Amino acid sequence: MFIQTESTPNPDVIKFIPGQEVLDTGTKEFRTAEDAKASPLAESLFALDGVAGLFFGNDFLTVRRSPDSDLIWAQLKPPILAAIMDFYSSGQPILREVVAKDDIVYEGELGQIVAEIKDLLDTRVRPAVAQDGGDIEFDSFDLDSGTLYLHMRGACSGCPSSSATLRQGVESLMKHYVPEVKSIEQVL
Repeated sequence: MFIQTESTPNPDVIKFIPGQEVLDTGTKEFRTAEDAKASPLAESLFALDGVAGLFFGNDFLTVRRSPDSDLIWAQLKPPILAAIMDFYSSGQPILREVVAKDDIVYEGELGQIVAEIKDLLDTRVRPAVAQDGGDIEFDSFDLDSGTLYLHMRGACSGCPSSSATLRQGVESLMKHYVPEVKSIEQVL
């Protein structure tokens, strides 16, 4: 098995591409060892010294290095690569269980606006940020204030350039195509 690695704009995150599907649909973020109990792979990676967070996409995963760790990536990569190879050799499922997220239901004109926002995120924004090992997910939209609330995931979460991505890239795109969007806020 050959696993590619790529740097991301976030110096504390590296993208690993195992050449096999990671998640068949959606994305999954693991911020703590407790979160990691939902996945055998996430559990084994969190057991490694210096790992502080994980993000799984369709064909990649990112690993966040603990900012408090004295370990450099050259020391962290070999055990991470070994854990990924061991997982894929085991034949285990990536997730132990799938928990459905309760989404807010938007109806009428607001429903159409939210559908446009989600379509732009899915077709224009998410593929671009996935190249850097991250994701941006819709949280909610407040029509009265025109505020769109988004979650930054994976390498995008905590990235020094994520604020610029939101303001200059995503906000400009949304305002252009969906005039009801006046501003974007990141949900932590």
